[in-house]
Amino acid sequence: MRFVGNTATFTIGELSRRTGLPVKTIRFYSDEGLLPPTERTDAGYRLYDAAAMARLELVRTLRELGLGLADVSAALSQSTTVGELAIRHVEALDEQIRRLRLRRAVLRAVAKRNSELEEVNLMNRLASMSDEERKRLVDEFWDEMVAGLDIDQEFYRRMRAGKPELPDDPTPEQLEAWIEFAELVQDPDFRALIRRMSEIQAKQIEDGEFEQPSEGWQQYWQGWSARAEAAVAAGESPTSQTGQTLAADLAAACAREDQDPASPEFRAELADRFAMSGDPRAERYWQLLATINGWPPVPTTQPAVRFMIDALRG
Repeated sequence: MRFVGNTATFTIGELSRRTGLPVKTIRFYSDEGLLPPTERTDAGYRLYDAAAMARLELVRTLRELGLGLADVSAALSQSTTVGELAIRHVEALDEQIRRLRLRRAVLRAVAKRNSELEEVNLMNRLASMSDEERKRLVDEFWDEMVAGLDIDQEFYRRMRAGKPELPDDPTPEQLEAWIEFAELVQDPDFRALIRRMSEIQAKQIEDGEFEQPSEGWQQYWQGWSARAEAAVAAGESPTSQTGQTLAADLAAACAREDQDPASPEFRAELADRFAMSGDPRAERYWQLLATINGWPPVPTTQPAVRFMIDALRG
């Protein structure tokens, strides 16, 4: 310790012993202008007083909180307040924490799926997407599915309203669901399926044949599904009396006045329509969204749909 007038001063070595900071770190802060020396000896050695020691403690605190040198300098010069810096830093930390949680979830999913290197890279890229990027992926998907078609706007508004919203700390199941969902909407075969469904709807609208599913239709569908599920559970065949009675009811409800519900050709066409609208990938789309967003699970209807299709084909 030295005295300049009545003021006690310290060399860098003494400052290091009192604060526990390495001499190299203190010298770096001093060179960067964060800790100007109070005085210099005749030999040019830097000396620091108690105020400089307090300033050094503040620098250390701000650095430990993760602030960069520029922000520390701004705080010390009072060009910005510590409170304003803290707000900015909290926002940055929140984003870092979000990304760290996603990385942890990716690693958990990788361990669970025993993924190959290429898949790990894809999973990390997909998991790192922001909420806006995920929503844009869905919007772009539906834009392409209906581009140039005269479709029912209300129907497709409902279709595209469901957006993936991963929580800040997703479970491995949610992350896996998001990865599968992103792969699904980019799959050429799935896109071709949904595009074809959109084209069929546009043709029905053009021909005056399209009708929004009514509440009565929904009740019909639920009733048919329940009957098909019961038949599947009972081990009955689609060609059994139960299956063929259901097929007759389905055909009668769906046939127009100019169509014969008993016609094998009409029933085959109806079965094809059911197969397209009941494609397991379309159902999987909503199941994955439910997992991602924490919605109630979407139960599968595939066994019942398959039973109805096979019953119509006889």
